Amino acid sequence: MSGIYIHIPFCKQACHYCDFHFSTNLKKKDEMVLALAKEIEMRSKNTSITHHPSSITEPIETIYFGGGTPSILEISDLKFLIDAVYKNFKVVENPEITVEANPDDLNFDFAQYDKEVDLSVRAESRTIFEELQTIGVNRLSIGIQSFFEDDLKLMNRAHNVEEAKKCLEIATQYFDNISIDLIYGVPQMSNEKWLQNIETALSFGVPHISSYALTVEPKTALHSFIQKGIIPQPNDEVAQEHFDILVDKLSENGFIHYELSNFGKENYFSKNNSSYWLGKKYIGIGPSAHSYDGKNRGWNVSNNSLYIKSIQENKLPIEIETLTKTDRYNEYIMTGLRTIWGVSLERIEKEFGKTYLDYLLMQSKKYFDQELLECVKLSEVETILKTTKKGKFLSDGIASDLFLLNK
Repeated sequence: MSGIYIHIPFCKQACHYCDFHFSTNLKKKDEMVLALAKEIEMRSKNTSITHHPSSITEPIETIYFGGGTPSILEISDLKFLIDAVYKNFKVVENPEITVEANPDDLNFDFAQYDKEVDLSVRAESRTIFEELQTIGVNRLSIGIQSFFEDDLKLMNRAHNVEEAKKCLEIATQYFDNISIDLIYGVPQMSNEKWLQNIETALSFGVPHISSYALTVEPKTALHSFIQKGIIPQPNDEVAQEHFDILVDKLSENGFIHYELSNFGKENYFSKNNSSYWLGKKYIGIGPSAHSYDGKNRGWNVSNNSLYIKSIQENKLPIEIETLTKTDRYNEYIMTGLRTIWGVSLERIEKEFGKTYLDYLLMQSKKYFDQELLECVKLSEVETILKTTKKGKFLSDGIASDLFLLNK
């Protein structure tokens, strides 16, 4: 087992672009925390998502709190859930424990950080960062999104620019392993403004940046505003320009572009997310959370009340899909092309057969000709298929064209 993902389905307010499962009604928060802990216990007894008893000797390497907004929970809630993992699973000595957080939830008292404040006074009133360290959290993923007020208002973020900067100023004094999120392709965002966002992020010395193009998902407020003409439609060409600026600027500053949307300094790649892209097993806890055991994929019901009710009745609220060989091939192509690890041609032939390999190379030919894909020989026995720098931004579209259908 590689990791455990715990979905915290609550937010203070709804970001206009978000289509993840969450609720702004916190009435069921306490019930939810108890249900999450109980699901952790239930899953330790049935670690295969098909509910067949299986070994739990594989240690947990990562614990990841995602959402929603995990930082909306109390420190005691997070500790309760971390303790539940340790109680029910074997955990490696120093697991990566990540909490996604919004700047406004890291509600520190600025005076506590004043170096002139007597240390004994500070000891009596620890910052939230010290509290997180105390319960074992060693990585923060902070949802900044932009360092400009107009962007934050367009996205309906709960924090402002001052909170974002002050949060990072203080967080970096306590945590070495910090990732921040930035969004590009925002309507009316110039290249110069986007570059300023990147440079501001770099000024805090964080070792990891996740950056995503603003996408318009159905049934979101953003989709409605665009349909009504209130906000212009994001421009794909602008998004690609922003992406190219991002890649070049972060490369200049020592970041490795190890996945389409993720950039990390050496030894600071997200272990949790890397496990997904490398096809490792993981358990998803909470409503809408997904799980994978190598052959089957499962997902919990995306409804807080139904999730809690099911867990209270000792039932796992999960649907199961057994992946076919073609499903597994398609998933490997999708994840592989997004990463620096690429797609191993030897693995394709060994795991899926020569027919799949021949099909992959045939479908890839036009992208070789367009210099969007390339084959890189790593050794005498291993060659990988990967996107070129020119093709990286288009990797998802290229991958979908390499999928095998109806096999």
